[in-house]
Amino acid sequence: MTTYQFPEGFLWGGATAANQMEGGYKEGNKGLNIADVLPGGKKRYDLLLNPGFDFEIHPEKYSYPNHEAIDFYHRYREDIALFAEMGFKSFRMSIAWTRIFPKGDELEPNEEGLAFYDRVFDELHKYGIEPVVTISHYEMPLHLVKKYGGWRNRQVVTFFERYAKAIFNRYKNKVKYWMTFNEINSGLVMPIQGLGFSIQKAEDKYQPTFQAYHHQFVASAIAVKACHEIIPGSQIGCMILYAPVYSFDSNPENIMFSLQEEQLFNYFCGDIQVRGEYPAFINRYFKEHNIELDIQDGDLELIKEGKVDYIGFSYYMSRTEKKVKTDDEASQGNIIGGVKNPFLSASDWGWEIDPVGLRISLNKLYDRYQIPLFIVENGLGAYDKVEEDGSINDDYRIDYLREHVKAMGEAIEDGVKLMGYTTWGCIDMVSMSSGEFSKRYGFIYVDKHDDGSGTLERKKKKSFFWYKDVIASNGEKL
Repeated sequence: MTTYQFPEGFLWGGATAANQMEGGYKEGNKGLNIADVLPGGKKRYDLLLNPGFDFEIHPEKYSYPNHEAIDFYHRYREDIALFAEMGFKSFRMSIAWTRIFPKGDELEPNEEGLAFYDRVFDELHKYGIEPVVTISHYEMPLHLVKKYGGWRNRQVVTFFERYAKAIFNRYKNKVKYWMTFNEINSGLVMPIQGLGFSIQKAEDKYQPTFQAYHHQFVASAIAVKACHEIIPGSQIGCMILYAPVYSFDSNPENIMFSLQEEQLFNYFCGDIQVRGEYPAFINRYFKEHNIELDIQDGDLELIKEGKVDYIGFSYYMSRTEKKVKTDDEASQGNIIGGVKNPFLSASDWGWEIDPVGLRISLNKLYDRYQIPLFIVENGLGAYDKVEEDGSINDDYRIDYLREHVKAMGEAIEDGVKLMGYTTWGCIDMVSMSSGEFSKRYGFIYVDKHDDGSGTLERKKKKSFFWYKDVIASNGEKL
């Protein structure tokens, strides 16, 4: 059996997002964010693209699982104690922007929201767990989308700067690791409203999307500089959704197409936030799509100065592409799809399982950027069954994670500098993509179901004990 040598101080842990787990959507003077008006169910993104979707709450028509979620807002002590029992070294979470600035454009932060996260961070530190905090994770204040048009409006940069500085100043003695925007590159393919960019028709997306991106890059750079100034010794990263792109075959046309897809989706945002400048390949794309960015004086210098310290990324699957594909060849995935890869199996939701792809991803990212990497999302969404004796035997999840941890070990042996690994959905919560509870990722089962029923009772799955052993052995006991 191969023994893998993970670095001393490796940040083993789990990952979550405020809008998918906290609940308490109106408590503590919290304002509404885009997730609060997003109905549950697999058609939630189709609703966003409907011109008649009004971004209001309609309880007579829809359910809203994010409103209660798994009630971490009231149960955080219980959940953090379970994370500590597993031996977590880190816990990746997000701060809900609307708990701090309920509308997003206020001049002063909301003390009740600030105090809530004080309590969460204090509880984590009680157990020696390092918080890893995402500043913006798919939960932009709804007011900023409706009044200002989201990130396409330059004013939002100022609002984000105020928010970021407020939390840096408040938590400067409690949080060392930060990330700016969750899966920032997902806005290239995801319904634009889902990231709070703007309310618009999909066919008009190119110019406003990339202008919104430019504003986010400026905002990210401002946050990086502020974090370094306010919290000496802090580390702040970007966060991208990464899926290596394979060509369907050796046809040069398909290889070229796959290369272009990988450049745009996997590297466009990373190049700007890590290298501090727009990549050369984007110039042709802008020309072909008639994109002309409004770049103000000093923006490019600021982006160059505000480069991130590390790359956080999610990895769930690889992606196989060909230039011309048919419907019957399509595969499902985390926001992105492709064509079916005959060499891979798939999850209950059709996401292809490719642990070797994680090793490939780590090597590609490190070769390109030469800064530390941090896998902040990886996991298996599956249907879990509670047996009559109360046990949950999720061997399929253990198998999935074991192979991905092995791939990490191989990549470290390849020379990759890897900071840590936080599995996605260390506790069951609402699925962002499908709005379901039945799509479970966690080591901890939460008794909550798609129809809203359930007691919210927590149960340890078989994978809970497996991951506990992995952490205790620093990756040697797989």
